[in-house]
Amino acid sequence: MAIKFCVKAGKSAVETIELINKAYGSASMSHANVYRWYVRLRDGREDVKDDARSGRPSIARTDKNVESVHLLTEDRHTTLQVIADHLNIGKETVHPIVTEDLGKRKIWTRFVPRALTTEQKQEHVIYCQDLLLMGQDEHFLENIITADETWCFAYDPATK
Repeated sequence: MAIKFCVKAGKSAVETIELINKAYGSASMSHANVYRWYVRLRDGREDVKDDARSGRPSIARTDKNVESVHLLTEDRHTTLQVIADHLNIGKETVHPIVTEDLGKRKIWTRFVPRALTTEQKQEHVIYCQDLLLMGQDEHFLENIITADETWCFAYDPATK
């Protein structure tokens, strides 16, 4: 609106930029944007709203898309690019939906929940109590196999 006022008052582009900088300081528009709008308004444009753009909508992070992404992430091997292509939205939009809206984070090649639910915590307590009961057997520890994020397809005691 300030640029429009300066155009109507007969100020030059340089004077308009100086007035905008003086009035708004560090929060003012860049010189290029002030000049661009100055030219548009000088040439007869009255509307100061941005022109409509073609292509994808600028806001793709909707409740519908969040729900769709949630359904598509049921398969943990689905990539962000596949989800983005399926929903026709950008990969840069899918990532915050998965991480922020759905609360998942990437571990290795899978997205997993960021925090355990109350039900999952209760299940862990039950499993731990079962392990404590099984631990009373003196040969219990000999039957445990541990690993750090390693897939074991078969256990052969001879080769370990």
